[in-house]
Amino acid sequence: MATAPALANGITKEERKVIFASSLGTVFEWYDFYLYGSLATTIAKQFFSAVDETTGFILALLAFAAGFIVRPFGALVFGRLGDMIGRKYTFLVTIVIMGSSTFLVGCLPNYATWGIAAPIILVSLRILQGLALGGEYGGAATYVAEHAPHGKRGAFTSWIQTTATLGLLLSLLVIMATRSVFTVAGFDEMGWRIPFLISLVLVGISVWIRLSMRESPAFTKMKAEGRTSKAPLTESFAKWSNLKIVLLALFGLTAGQGVVWYTGQFYALFFLTSTLKIDSITANWLIAGSLVLATPFFIVFGTLSDKIGRKPIIMAGCLIAALTYFPIFQGITHFGNPALEAAQANSPVVVTADPESCHSLFDPVGKMKLTSSCDVARSLLAKSSVSYTTEDGPAGTVAVIKVGEVRINGFDARNLPPAEAKAKGEAFTKGISAAVKAAGYPSKADPAQINYAMILLLLFILVLYVTMVYGPIAAMLVEMFPTRIRYTSMSLPYHIGNGWFGGLLPTTAFALVAYKGDIYYGLWYPIIVASITFVIGMVFVGETKNNNIYADD
Repeated sequence: MATAPALANGITKEERKVIFASSLGTVFEWYDFYLYGSLATTIAKQFFSAVDETTGFILALLAFAAGFIVRPFGALVFGRLGDMIGRKYTFLVTIVIMGSSTFLVGCLPNYATWGIAAPIILVSLRILQGLALGGEYGGAATYVAEHAPHGKRGAFTSWIQTTATLGLLLSLLVIMATRSVFTVAGFDEMGWRIPFLISLVLVGISVWIRLSMRESPAFTKMKAEGRTSKAPLTESFAKWSNLKIVLLALFGLTAGQGVVWYTGQFYALFFLTSTLKIDSITANWLIAGSLVLATPFFIVFGTLSDKIGRKPIIMAGCLIAALTYFPIFQGITHFGNPALEAAQANSPVVVTADPESCHSLFDPVGKMKLTSSCDVARSLLAKSSVSYTTEDGPAGTVAVIKVGEVRINGFDARNLPPAEAKAKGEAFTKGISAAVKAAGYPSKADPAQINYAMILLLLFILVLYVTMVYGPIAAMLVEMFPTRIRYTSMSLPYHIGNGWFGGLLPTTAFALVAYKGDIYYGLWYPIIVASITFVIGMVFVGETKNNNIYADD
């Protein structure tokens, strides 16, 4: 953000300060929010040690998901306050809540010290983070847009759009820097706390800057004229004239934007580490490199939207992403783990099972118990990055897995004692692992075979799509709603689109992969959502760049 003054031509000192202060604070909020997800494995060891490692990791991810789930509720709570008492004071409150919650996570004693109280407090702090983020984005975007001169709202608000990416990048860099000065054991024991504790300094800087800022001119004018809303929630969602705009903003803009955003920055990282088995440090550096290269394009597309419109750029991003996700991810496999690609082509895997024993593996809260032979086999193969096909077997029989010419019998755990089920599960896992290894499926990517330049290029393209759909969207959402209920109305569809449609993408994609047995099948989720958004957006959503944002209705 230090380059903000480079915008200088035609921008006043006060406007530069508005952009810098709002964006800087939002970077720090995203930094706080992403720390937890990046350190989920370590947090599981610290706060969920009373259960086995796998269950602990699931619980840690569930706590991470809680932050996404509550974001729309934060949008309602703080959006209402922002429309009633002002933008400036509301997003001052949100950043204080976010920073304090993150700092307290770094101070929180672990399970071994405080017992069950530790994970309960951790989840509570995570919920506070989600609520705060639900209020921060709408406030910052509205505040900057209402300071921007007509014809430059896309350029001004595009700086806010860089903040989620910069926050993710900052969290990755701080974590990697901290890891470099600790041993693995030392980081897991104490070093992981440092990135959380640093947040107090970062937020303190942002609060100090924001305290010197003035309220937005649109809200100040409206308040002076006595036209502020006394019931923003009712006006936003109980009146069809505004509710239909909220629904169009959700399904015609933010749902597609959310899945494109999470595919390009989060699912790509998941695919590199969990599917292609590229080591996490290498994968993080590749993602960080793509973020550095692509981030300036948030400004490019935001500025371009002032000239040609917001809608064409966002719709083009959704359409191009939907059309190219399959070849891009297939390319990432080709350049990232060619041995896996070869094994899938040369040693196909077939699961033969009673179709009645094969169920949906969608598990957003991590509580599903897999007991049927079909479900156990499919889940294990999906986690091992092994593509497979499914054939119907005789009713009542257990699943049989064929890897090349090797046949392995599954087992049904539904009527087995826990100890016996565990023993059979371990034996089955070893058998599958040995068979896929013998068939050429690698346990991890070979660094010598990775084409880093081509992977970086493909990841850059994915993030470029993110900049297309995300760069202009803050300006467009602000311009869709009247001043008196803008904070409330724009925040809810944004956080449902990003927190729910986007936040549930990894879980949904994994369930689709396990269901079909194809490592690329999970991409159908973002492709379908982005396509729906493209159709609805093209047909029903109008251009907004020339809208009067001072209008009351």
